[in-house]
Amino acid sequence: MNRKENDIPNYGLKLKLNHNYPENRRPAVIPNLRAFLSMFWSICRYLVYYLKYWWNGRIVIMDFLKPQRSKQAYGVPIGGIGGGTIGRGYKGEFLRFQMKPGLYEWTTVEANQFIVTIKNEDQETIFHSLLSTFQKKKLESWVSLLDGSKCEYVGLYPRSWTVYDLSEYGIKLICRQVSPVIPHNYKDSSLPCAIFEWTIENVCTNNRTVTIAFTFKSGTGNKTDDKASISHCKAFTFGNSKGVILYHTISGMPCSYVLSAECEDNQNISKCLYFDPESDGLIPWTQLKENGMFDVDPVGQSEVIHGEMACGIAVKTEIKPDTVGIIKNSLVWDMPTINFPMKKKKYYRKYTEFFGRENAALRMAQYAFQNYSVWDKAIYEWQSKVLDDRNLPTWFKTAIFNHLYFVSDGGSIWVTLEEDEAAKLPESDYRKVYGRFAYLEGHEYRMYNTQDVHFYASVALSMNWPHLQKVLQYDLNEIIFKEYPEKIKTLHKGTMMKRKEQYSLPHDMGGPGEEPFILPNAYCLHDVNDWKDLNSKFVLQVFRDAWNALDGSVDDIFLGDMYEACYIATMKLLKFDKDNDGLIENEAKPDQTYDAWPMTGPSAYCGGLWLACLFAMTKISERLNKREDQSKFQNLLKKGIRSFDEKLWNGSYYNFDCSDERYKSIMSDQLCGHWYLRSTGFKHEVFPENNVKSSLKTIYENNVLSVAEGQLGAVNGFIDGGPDYGSIQSREIWTGTTYSLASAMIFEGMIDEGFKTAEGLYNSMTYKHGLAFDYPEALNIEKSYRSIGYMRPLSIWSMLLAYQMNTSGTATENA
Repeated sequence: MNRKENDIPNYGLKLKLNHNYPENRRPAVIPNLRAFLSMFWSICRYLVYYLKYWWNGRIVIMDFLKPQRSKQAYGVPIGGIGGGTIGRGYKGEFLRFQMKPGLYEWTTVEANQFIVTIKNEDQETIFHSLLSTFQKKKLESWVSLLDGSKCEYVGLYPRSWTVYDLSEYGIKLICRQVSPVIPHNYKDSSLPCAIFEWTIENVCTNNRTVTIAFTFKSGTGNKTDDKASISHCKAFTFGNSKGVILYHTISGMPCSYVLSAECEDNQNISKCLYFDPESDGLIPWTQLKENGMFDVDPVGQSEVIHGEMACGIAVKTEIKPDTVGIIKNSLVWDMPTINFPMKKKKYYRKYTEFFGRENAALRMAQYAFQNYSVWDKAIYEWQSKVLDDRNLPTWFKTAIFNHLYFVSDGGSIWVTLEEDEAAKLPESDYRKVYGRFAYLEGHEYRMYNTQDVHFYASVALSMNWPHLQKVLQYDLNEIIFKEYPEKIKTLHKGTMMKRKEQYSLPHDMGGPGEEPFILPNAYCLHDVNDWKDLNSKFVLQVFRDAWNALDGSVDDIFLGDMYEACYIATMKLLKFDKDNDGLIENEAKPDQTYDAWPMTGPSAYCGGLWLACLFAMTKISERLNKREDQSKFQNLLKKGIRSFDEKLWNGSYYNFDCSDERYKSIMSDQLCGHWYLRSTGFKHEVFPENNVKSSLKTIYENNVLSVAEGQLGAVNGFIDGGPDYGSIQSREIWTGTTYSLASAMIFEGMIDEGFKTAEGLYNSMTYKHGLAFDYPEALNIEKSYRSIGYMRPLSIWSMLLAYQMNTSGTATENA
């Protein structure tokens, strides 16, 4: 292998293992009196709703009473896309399990460890320690003797490196962690596994014997689930690897963990089939310390345990002076079938299509050993195109890849279609080949494929896994025609709504606490059937997914499949044009993604999306030779553009809305529709260039530079010389919309301003607040954040798209 492929990169999250972040923000903000009074009855209804769910043992979709506080501990998580993930801390711990579909266990499992033993030339143990600096409470015999100031972590998703300087004992260690998250690869990227390659360098003049042990516990750290499991462990030899396989259940769903090592001639692999993770851990610890291995090489399996158990493997090797040895470990988990609490359907994970629905773990482990060098090469070549570009800012080279963690660690599920389901679909439907894919709005906002938010994040899929993006579109293409008449009480007003009306786009595809895909719209704060942004956002995503802005190609088959749904979605929105001026109106309530920030009459946000949607429909209908429709949408667009300018343009920027009080608020997201047209390859066909640049300049000077000295992104609303405190969300800084705003600036040639807008936000969140791998939806100037682990920040990929389109000379005037 070319050495560059696995070298520690110059970029990435770089921290010493004794690092502590300088500021620990809190996870909630108390609303001001005005906002509290406006929400009083909504809060009362939420409390009733919360108690009802708690009493019935169910999980609310958004827990505002117990928001999660970041551990400020996370590094690159492990696992591919849609098969569950396991978090890793930069200090070496295993934490934040997402094995139950869409539900998180924010626990650090202390039995999950790497342990090093170093013996001198006389086979005396001179160093024996955990390879983490996390301060644990259990397994009291296990200790860390690491000097964290001499150890460094480097995380560049989907890989990480940890360097342990143990030179006073004659050894330097590097652990390279690799997960198979590879753009345009739809097989390997589905694998629930990781490789840990240990490079052991002898830097002294005498022989050293080094053991790397790997231990792991059943379950996920959830005491109730783990104690209910029936577990046992087997030793195995399979192909060129040896290890242990730990069978257990997670919420009743069968799962197995495989710990394995690749066999080498000069290495001794020993196994431990059982130790108690709740004990002091003295027996396995002493065995490793004294012998550099577990005492017995077991055959068969352990006893069946009702509850928790742990196991381990250890690889022992001799390293001569000035030489380097390699130990290769893998962790694979096999949880082939999943179900949701209502148990209406059983799903098979996507990887089972390649490795079988039963006992796939050992085959995946062997495949991982055989192919991880190929993964390395693919990841290296993909990332090098960005990392080697001298014109891109240093911070951005780290940020663009580390934000991508959410595609796998965003509660994602990727499942197959059964043969009878696939047979009913047309050949052009991407779900026939690629199955179904869904990911959460956020770790705390438990709804799958939330459309108003995915609209921003979808660029990350469209650039890296475009077939998965189209899978989501085919789901929407089908569901828009359906009606779900079940009545649900809204928490905002207390009115009853249909779960979903016909011809409206769903807000989400359901929550993991119910039955996603089968029951959409888990969201119940407002009646989403009359939201003013969902239908436009669907049409614009279809437009973007069909028109490849970088190469100018158009997917006519996809457009043909989507056309009827796009037409119906657009015409459904037209009913909100009450005065027949070609512009839809908001209804003085939160009826769009800013669901605590009401808009009245025509608004810059929803009106701009509507105009962009009409433009998209003129181009789609023209492409498909639907001349009558094309004429209809062109006439509507002309009328709407005129009204938009007359009612909202004030000479410097677009007014927030047409209300009497807050209309002058400068909204950072006012050009959202224009941004999407630029992402599709068009320029100023709808929004005049002078207006766009004036608006961006106004936003930059006010929402960005006039808030937190320009070091915290763009505040959503700015009025009368400061942040708009008229609502909870107008005062917030949204991470994802800051990135889309920065992208819009880059599209318009404001490259320095765009990168500066995003840089302060990223650096603050990453290096000051410790939120690199649980990036939140929103933050406040008052040192708080909301909803850690969120989908929308994936919009950072639109900044790269804008940069590439500007630098490649791609024609952006499309016929």
